[in-house]
Amino acid sequence: MADNRLIVALDFHKFDDVEKLVDTLGDSVSYYKVGMELFYSEGTKVISYLKEKGKNIFLDLKLHDIPNTVAQGLCSLMVQGADIINVHASGGYTMMKTAADKLHKAAEEAGVPCPKIIAVTILTSISEADWQGLGMQCSIREQVVRLAKLTKEAGLDGVVASPQEAAAIREACGKDFMIVTPGVRPAGASIDDQSRIATPAAALKNGATHLVIGRPIRASEDPKKAVEAIIKEMESVK
Repeated sequence: MADNRLIVALDFHKFDDVEKLVDTLGDSVSYYKVGMELFYSEGTKVISYLKEKGKNIFLDLKLHDIPNTVAQGLCSLMVQGADIINVHASGGYTMMKTAADKLHKAAEEAGVPCPKIIAVTILTSISEADWQGLGMQCSIREQVVRLAKLTKEAGLDGVVASPQEAAAIREACGKDFMIVTPGVRPAGASIDDQSRIATPAAALKNGATHLVIGRPIRASEDPKKAVEAIIKEMESVK
């Protein structure tokens, strides 16, 4: 049985690889992430394919530009049928507020459900050394919480953040705020290019609502078995 809290990352650039993994995982996965690599390579074809398969889609393109450009970009993406779309919180309050307001208005006028809109706080690949190299005076955790509160104030549905900051975000933003966490690695899995990680159970205990997991599934000799093990661990957390 699929667990809607698990979002499998389709970090491919070939459509054939997408079909192969989606067919392999079958009904065990209901939610997929389409990021820059795949969308820039295959475009809306992938979105149409996943919707035909009855899947939910997190379109992870991380828009970051002047307010009107981001807002109009999100409205263009909305008609493709994604269930979650995102922006960079570092674009600021005005950018996020403008984007959320225009997206909700466009959805209402089109008579379609509005996608959830979330904001990326600090990329999970950023280490403390990277952070200091940017000249930041506060800690990563402090900035993540600041950006999460700003995101909620702007009227967005949630954030993308590392599982290590999920508990602090939950405390600051309340129980109904979405927290989508990449950087989730089952015990014993390679951390790859992630710096701030946690296991699936730990991420959920910390307050995450959705877990984005890619390489530990794609690189497995038996991807479906890997998914089933992850879901079993997730279901242990009530």
